Amino acid sequence: MELIGMLDSPYVRRTAISLRLLGIPFTHRNWSVFRNFDEFRRVNPLVKAPTLVLDDGTLLTESSLIIDWAQSISSNAPLMPDDAAQRLRATRLIGIAIAASEKSVQIVYEHKRDEDKRDAGWLHRVQGQLRSAYDLLEREVDGANGWLFGNTPTQADVSIAVAWGFTQIVAADVIDAEAYPNLARFARQAEQHPDFAALPPV
Repeated sequence: MELIGMLDSPYVRRTAISLRLLGIPFTHRNWSVFRNFDEFRRVNPLVKAPTLVLDDGTLLTESSLIIDWAQSISSNAPLMPDDAAQRLRATRLIGIAIAASEKSVQIVYEHKRDEDKRDAGWLHRVQGQLRSAYDLLEREVDGANGWLFGNTPTQADVSIAVAWGFTQIVAADVIDAEAYPNLARFARQAEQHPDFAALPPV
């Protein structure tokens, strides 16, 4: 299998880390949807990262769908808790983390516009949404000793740590790490795990 997309994307990175945790081997093509547009389009006309190319040529896109499919064929420990209440909490936390990633991406793209064409009101709203997401996650990881749902990382752990790392790269001026000590500590610990360390964001 081949995973296509750059690891500076939180969606590509959460997919790559999840595949490793699930014990699914893949080759990584570090292609940009901008710089490698033409060659990316030859593989997937959607030019969508992440793209997972299966052994039979089937193309999968969207990180959550790829991870769900990978979980269905893996014999490794699942990335979601079995207990219904814990699974509900994990699902909620993943949604918040993905929202944080989305809002960080929106900030990146808004800053790609010429300064006189930026929508200050919209950017202010997105920044507020980003802060709200991290305010929620800061409370959720408070007191966490290791992983959130046991002795191994789950998709909630992956999604939160990856989102945090991405935001600190692209929007540290909006989300000051000193204001979120629990998240900063949680992410530091996660990044020491071999499957995170093998796939750095830059």
